[in-house]
Amino acid sequence: MAKTIRFTLDGRTVEAREGETVLEAAQRCGLRIPHYCWHQALGNPGNCRMCNVEVEGAAKPMVSCRLQPKEGMVVRSAAPAARRWQRAALEFHLVDHPLDCPVCDQSGECGLQDYYMDIGRYPSSLRDDKWHMGKRMPIGPHIMLDQERCIMCTRCTRFVSTVSQSHELGIFGRGHSQVVDVVPGRSLDNPYSGCLADICPVGALTDRDFRFQVRVWYLDEAESVCPGCSRLCSIWAHTSTRRPWHNQGRRLARLKPRLDPEVNGPWICDEGRYGFAGFDSDRLGRVLRLGRDAAELPWDAACDEIAVAWHRVVRHKKPEGLAVVASGALSNQDWAGFRSLFVDGLRLSRFLFAPEPDQVGAEDGLLRRRDKVPNLAGGRAFGFGAEIQSLTWQTLAEQIEQGEVWGLYVVDRDPLKVWGEKGRALLERLDLLVYQGPRKGLTGELARFRLPATAWLEEDGEFTDFQGRVRGYRRALEPLGQARPDWEIFAAIEAAFHGGGGL
Repeated sequence: MAKTIRFTLDGRTVEAREGETVLEAAQRCGLRIPHYCWHQALGNPGNCRMCNVEVEGAAKPMVSCRLQPKEGMVVRSAAPAARRWQRAALEFHLVDHPLDCPVCDQSGECGLQDYYMDIGRYPSSLRDDKWHMGKRMPIGPHIMLDQERCIMCTRCTRFVSTVSQSHELGIFGRGHSQVVDVVPGRSLDNPYSGCLADICPVGALTDRDFRFQVRVWYLDEAESVCPGCSRLCSIWAHTSTRRPWHNQGRRLARLKPRLDPEVNGPWICDEGRYGFAGFDSDRLGRVLRLGRDAAELPWDAACDEIAVAWHRVVRHKKPEGLAVVASGALSNQDWAGFRSLFVDGLRLSRFLFAPEPDQVGAEDGLLRRRDKVPNLAGGRAFGFGAEIQSLTWQTLAEQIEQGEVWGLYVVDRDPLKVWGEKGRALLERLDLLVYQGPRKGLTGELARFRLPATAWLEEDGEFTDFQGRVRGYRRALEPLGQARPDWEIFAAIEAAFHGGGGL
C-alpha cells in the first residue's frame, strides 16, 4: 500500500502520495500554484521557476514541481516572499513578450494573462526595445508558430520527443536568442500535432483551424466522446451558438481533449480533432417523400407511408427481400431500436454493417484505432457480428441484380460511394429505398423517403469502446430541423407497422 505523507500547504493539510511532488499534490487537491513548464504527462523540468514556494526552515525558494513533501513540512505558495519570487519569474517571462493580447487567439485561456492579473500588475523594468522574432509562421497543416510569444517552457519539444516521438521541433540558439523552431527540412505534421495548441500555455502555438474564428468566452462546452474510432477518447465539444455570426456560422467550433487517464489521458489525435469541421455541411433537416409526388411530410405521415409501401411490395414479393444497411456510428440505444424493428419485428435476415474501406485506417500504439467508426462493439452486443452476419457490398449488389433484394433501408451509409457508377443502376431497380441519416450523401438523392437523423452532438447516448467499456455522451446542440435520434425513428416506424397490422 502506497505511503501517505501529510504536510501543510497555505494553511491547509494536504495528503500527498508517495513519489508525488508538492505541485502535483496541490493540483490533485484543487489548490492553485502558478506554473508553466510542468505538465501532468510531460514531466517537470523546473525551468520556468514560476512555481517557487516558501518552505519553512529553508533558506531559499524551492520549485514545487520538483519538491517532494516530507511529513509535517510547511509550504506557503501565497506568502509575500513566494509571491515576490513568482512575480520576478513572471516579469522575466514577459520581458520580451509582445503586447498582442487584443489580437492573440489565446486570449481568454492564456496563462500569462491570468498570472499577470493574479500575481503581477507591476510596472515594467524594461527600458529598451523588446527582442523581435518570427511571427505568424505556419509550421504544419494545423499549427501556427509565433516565436515572440514563446516563454521557453519546452512543453512542445518534450511532446514531440516523448509522446508523438516524431522530433519535428527543437530549441535553437543560445541565451537571449533562443527560439523554438521546426527542424530544417521538416514539417509539424505528426498525427497528434493539434495537441501542441492545447499544451502551449501562451499564444506561441495556435490552432490554424480555430484561429480567429470565435472568442473563447462566447463558447459553450459539453462533455462528449470522440466518434472517430473505437477508442472513444473523452473530449470537450465547444459550440458557438450565442453569437451566430461568429465562427462563419458553424455551430461546432472545436473539439478538445478531456483528461481521462484510463482512456486517452490529455490527448486526442488530429483525425478526431479535425474530422468534424464540416459538422453542419450537407445536413438533413426535413422529412421528405421524393419522386414525382415529392412533398415534405410530418413524421407520423412518413412512418405510415413507409409501412404502406412495405405492405404493397410484400403482397407479391418475399418480406426478406428488404435488406438493411447499418452504420457502426449507431449508439447502443440506436442498435437496440434497430434490432427491435428489423430483427424482432420484421424478422429480416439481410444486413450489411461491416466497415467500408474508408472506415478502416491507420492504427498506432498511442490512441488511433483501425476501426474508424465508434460502435461496432455495441452492435456485437446486440448480435450483429455473431448471431447475425454482415453481407459484403459485392454480395448485396449481386442480390439486387438477381432480384433477390427488392428494397433497401439505409442508415447513415452511402452505397453509391462504394459502388460508384454502377450503384445508380442498382438503386433504380429497387421497389423501395429509404434513407436515414444526419447527412444527405449521394444515396439520399435517389431515396423514396429521406429521414433526418441527429448527429452525436445533438443527442444523449452511449457507445461501447473496443475494450467493452460503455461510454456516455451528452447533447451539446439542438437538432437541426425535424431531425430525431435514430432509435426514436425506429420506434416510430415500428409503431406505424403495429398500427397497420404488419407486426
